[in-house]
Amino acid sequence: MESSAIWLVVVMAVIAANLPFFSDRHFLVLPMKQMKGWYHRLGEMLVLFLIVGFISRALEARLGQVYPQHWEFYAVSASMFLVLGFPGYVARYLVRRVTV
Repeated sequence: MESSAIWLVVVMAVIAANLPFFSDRHFLVLPMKQMKGWYHRLGEMLVLFLIVGFISRALEARLGQVYPQHWEFYAVSASMFLVLGFPGYVARYLVRRVTV
């Protein structure tokens, strides 16, 4: 991939990995009757991981040949996506809110 396409995928992954932690709405759009649980946030992260993966595959196809990937690639990229979501997790659950 070109350098700009690589950075586009990395920025999309960072944003997508942190989105579930910054709102109690489902995918930032649909209101929920109660607060989202961890399983909702994990499900959103899975869907956003798949979306970023499809976009990056489309960018790779646009630039030329798409290389076949095996399970190791997907295991590493899913783990990386979870690590990229750590700042959102920290902001949501570990930072103590101070009210004045």
